[in-house]
Amino acid sequence: MANLVVRNLDDALVQTLKERAATHGRSAEAEHREILARALRRPARKTLAEVLMAMPNVGEDADFARLEDGGEAATHVFA
Repeated sequence: MANLVVRNLDDALVQTLKERAATHGRSAEAEHREILARALRRPARKTLAEVLMAMPNVGEDADFARLEDGGEAATHVFA
């Protein structure tokens, strides 16, 4: 595994890192690794089925039924 050295950090930032690490019960180094991993990890891609299942129920099937226009072309008025 590689090593990473970060220089010239603000003292307050280092103290905040140490406090956050203590809150999570790990070393500052382990906390730093976790922060980097979370920041750089790609979000898991959802499948199409998961995206569709997450959509709210917004009406009855009849609300989305296709209306037949009798074969006539629709006319649009643009202002």
